[in-house]
Amino acid sequence: MKFISIIIGSKSDYEVMKECAETFKKFGVPYELIISSAHRSPERTKKYIAEAEEKGAQAFIAAAGMAAHLAGAVAAATTKPVIGVPMASGELRGEDALLSTVMMPAGMPVGTVAIGKAGAVNAAYMAIQILALSDDELRVKLQEDRVSKAKKVELDSKEIEVIL
Repeated sequence: MKFISIIIGSKSDYEVMKECAETFKKFGVPYELIISSAHRSPERTKKYIAEAEEKGAQAFIAAAGMAAHLAGAVAAATTKPVIGVPMASGELRGEDALLSTVMMPAGMPVGTVAIGKAGAVNAAYMAIQILALSDDELRVKLQEDRVSKAKKVELDSKEIEVIL
């Protein structure tokens, strides 16, 4: 079965990353969410990636804060697409995680999205877009979602014009 794997570095990341899971539910995309740290449980993380690929993982979303090595560790263990979500934490509020996630060496790509909730949602959308390359039904759902968002913006704009 094809699915997307969401790996979070710690339990504290769940509150933000549940937005990613909710987006997958909205589109009917199967996913698996686990907690596994690149630093505290590197062997477990590597073993999970291999098992997930065998079960049908099509892409990995890795969310972590602070040093944020998780996405890089995942990318090192797979040739599947990896999307990194920097988590806001520590004194730098996620800027360190953003830089750690985006600054990968050539040949080890990690698609990096925004820090926090917007990143969690956009990581799901990016993974859905990857799946939609070979799934016409999912592609149509994405197009319909985009149209409905555009209509909402138009309606919101009209309300603002009336208020002003």
